Amino acid sequence: MLKKAARIALTALIWLCLWEIAALITGSELLLPGPAATAKSLFSLLVSGQFWASAAATLARISAGYILGMLAGAVLGALTAGVLWLDRALAPLLGVIKATPLSSFIILVLLWLTTGMVPVFIAFLIVVPIAWANVREGARATDPTLLEMAKAYGFGRKKTIKYIYAPSIRPQFAAAATTALGLAWKAGVTAEVLASPALSIGRGLYESKLYLETPELFAWTAVIIALSMLLERGVKKLIALSIRNRPRAGGSGAARP
Repeated sequence: MLKKAARIALTALIWLCLWEIAALITGSELLLPGPAATAKSLFSLLVSGQFWASAAATLARISAGYILGMLAGAVLGALTAGVLWLDRALAPLLGVIKATPLSSFIILVLLWLTTGMVPVFIAFLIVVPIAWANVREGARATDPTLLEMAKAYGFGRKKTIKYIYAPSIRPQFAAAATTALGLAWKAGVTAEVLASPALSIGRGLYESKLYLETPELFAWTAVIIALSMLLERGVKKLIALSIRNRPRAGGSGAARP
């Protein structure tokens, strides 16, 4: 544990030194501020009440879009896994969402929604296809032998879903949850930069760029990275807790009426 911490600290120190050298060579804080200037700006943000309000608002917006997107994607994935005509009907929609540039969606949504709702919708839109595809594939990959066994044992729909489908879908859903989180976070902050709601990290980024406050821009970027890493770690821990002691496909739980 101590060796790992030492390696991390040494790696961070090396990168900080390289950053400082690059800043000295550049010789302009406007183009590349050093670690000290960035840390000073970060401290100024952290002692500001508006910063915490902005961070909380951004987290709330993106989390709402992420959760709604995961739920909607899971429902669509489950439905399209078993209903072929519905899968064929909705497949073009999935393709359009994947192919359309994010900036186009943001600009279009700005015509229909308030600035505060734009990041929510964009996060939702980014997450839905990922959850949808993973849950659909997980359901389709369910072992037919286990389904026959469930039928032979007289499992009802509820037990079949719980003991047969759920264990097959769970790894795919967990992968979708972690992948979608990072994408939702980046897309949501991007939407905030363009929509510029009153309290948001995206607005802080935009104003720092507008007023050429490069150290503050770096500080906001550090905040975004830190929050993204914390959120990803939190989601992974929640997933680990949720699957602990759950029945697995093919295990004793799957064969128990």
